[in-house]
Amino acid sequence: MSPRRGAFNAPTARAAAALLALTATATAGACATGPSLENQGTVTASPGDSKDLTIGSAGFTESDLLARMYAILLGRAGYRTRILSVTNRELYEPALESGQIDVVPEYAATFADWLNAKANGADAKTVGSPDLDATMKVLRELAAKRGLDVLNPGRAVDQNAYAVSAAYAKKHRLRTLSDLGRAKLPVRLAAGDECVQRPYCAPGLKKTYGIRITSVDPKGVGTTPSKRAVQSGQDQMVVTTTTDGTLAAFGLVILTDDKHLQNADHIVPVVNRSRAGGERVRNALDKLNTVLTTRDLASLNERVDSWRRLPEDIAEDYLRSERLIPAG
Repeated sequence: MSPRRGAFNAPTARAAAALLALTATATAGACATGPSLENQGTVTASPGDSKDLTIGSAGFTESDLLARMYAILLGRAGYRTRILSVTNRELYEPALESGQIDVVPEYAATFADWLNAKANGADAKTVGSPDLDATMKVLRELAAKRGLDVLNPGRAVDQNAYAVSAAYAKKHRLRTLSDLGRAKLPVRLAAGDECVQRPYCAPGLKKTYGIRITSVDPKGVGTTPSKRAVQSGQDQMVVTTTTDGTLAAFGLVILTDDKHLQNADHIVPVVNRSRAGGERVRNALDKLNTVLTTRDLASLNERVDSWRRLPEDIAEDYLRSERLIPAG
């Protein structure tokens, strides 16, 4: 399971203690904070436009890159910005509600399901879907009740993906998951433990595509051991993500999800309405949404994860290459 698709568990005592530390840190650097929104109705106050904005990062490469690009674009729009890395959604989402964090990059379907579980319990029915419009509608409704605005979704999509070795794909003429299903090949799948039960994983591959999953090798989602297992032929397919920038290094290729098993996890900026809900923030971040693609994001991840470049340098280089900020 990738870092942004964690379980919907309530914060532990350790998490609560970390949140206290986050609160102290973030409050010291912010000009003001919004109201506590737990168990309250929709916030209808006018959108705020604080001059000092804290951008949250979930602490993994892709989130760091997005947060840095957000910070640069908002800085160009006249805001003073800083980045705060918080690796647990159970911590950064409440901080986003209260205004201790003002902006965070999120994933549409995953965040919709997270907010729904927070409101209705861990066993709440999934509300994210492969339909982006339907997902965005329910996400915005859930977010509004917590004083959050969800800005326009970008072109980039980071969702679960399934990769095989390039040699295996060539040998069996595989380009899509449907191809693999029709081939009736036995497939040992490198994935996380939860794949056995998750509808988008082994059960979905069997039901939607007719793929013969013989077993799940619990090496994790997109981990180095899981990729090496497929590279060596020990396993035939690995669960990874569409923006994984290291696949080529392992000789792996993604099979297209041609029947749309995966939910619409388009990247969306989420903001605290009372502090960052104005048009200037929306316009600044929309510039990135219109150009950043899934392929672009995978390439940026690769430069950090495989080439060992600094996220801040890669973020700035990309914005310059797309003429979103001046060259030089």
